[in-house]
Amino acid sequence: MNPLLMQQQPGLLFTLASFVAMIAVLVVVHEGGHYLAGRLFNTRIEAFGVGFGRELFGWTDKRCVRWRVNAIPLGGYVKFVGDMNEVSQIDPAIMALPERERRGLFAFLPLWQRAIIVAAGPLINFVFAILILAGFNLALGHPSSPPVVDKVVEGSAAAAAGLQPGDRILSVNGTSIARFEDIVTEVVTGVGKPVTLDIVRAGVPREVTVVPKMVETVDRFGNVTRHPQLGIVRPAEVIEDVGVADAFRLAVVDTGSIIATIGRTLRQVILGERSLAEMGGPVKTAQIAGQQASLGLVSAIAFMAFFSINLGFINLLPIPTLDGGHLLLYGIEAVRRQPLAEKVQQWAFMSGFAALMSLMAVLTWHDFGSVGLWARLSGLLG
Repeated sequence: MNPLLMQQQPGLLFTLASFVAMIAVLVVVHEGGHYLAGRLFNTRIEAFGVGFGRELFGWTDKRCVRWRVNAIPLGGYVKFVGDMNEVSQIDPAIMALPERERRGLFAFLPLWQRAIIVAAGPLINFVFAILILAGFNLALGHPSSPPVVDKVVEGSAAAAAGLQPGDRILSVNGTSIARFEDIVTEVVTGVGKPVTLDIVRAGVPREVTVVPKMVETVDRFGNVTRHPQLGIVRPAEVIEDVGVADAFRLAVVDTGSIIATIGRTLRQVILGERSLAEMGGPVKTAQIAGQQASLGLVSAIAFMAFFSINLGFINLLPIPTLDGGHLLLYGIEAVRRQPLAEKVQQWAFMSGFAALMSLMAVLTWHDFGSVGLWARLSGLLG
């Protein structure tokens, strides 16, 4: 990219303010799901916290729920009466309560109600993103391009494989393609392995195998991304005006596509096909949030929708301390017809917490490298 066309990086304060604002909104959304589901089953709630650590300010409502804004703006919680801490570990002391005092306590709800309350947080993240994307579809139209090769870049992987302008791509590695954007998703999120394309050329079905080239692209902020590339040019984008039903249908499809992409990327990291350094931690997320906010409100809200989907997906991972970990324990409880021993659950939560903190530390270390901190320190130290 021409350096003259590159966007100026937003300032540190703007970046931090954008990140904190986005996190605050998504925490309220996520924890609001737990809160509303808890209210649905008349569960007694002790506190709703935005952030962790020391309470900066708060208030207590008529239901005796303490609403807190805390000092560390990186997360939040709904603490039910009887929880030992903010990650909803049950206080063993409440197990000795008489029957009459157990009414409305989360720990004594039927298993299916507890599962719904826990799942409501991640699910509302997906719903929130769908609402945003549907709103964009209604207000701005739904952009897409037909899955047809407009041009083939000379010397590219596509040219070497014999692709030609006018070829219509029906599937990529067996995955059906409805629009050009689906081709981009399938190829760019790959790791450079050969790609099998089912195409139609002049009405005749064909199968073509392309070995993508690994290339580096630079966005308007100078961020460098390494990814596979076929070397085909998309046709002109078409903006389609849609009604309410189609707006939500397309939003659900796009959300599902993003979830599938996140899952695919995570699998590649676990299998060692993709570097852990490519996963963004809090520093990288804050940087991108600031960059998108600097492009305007629409870009900031679009990134918030994308990050909301990420947040919902991550929270469903079967790791103790996350919602998915709670659901895993409930699944085991359903099979055994009794919960795991208290010591086993405590060990699981401590292990899950340690694993998450270790992962965050590694991602943050890589984040500092990606934003150039280590290079600057190296320069200062000679």
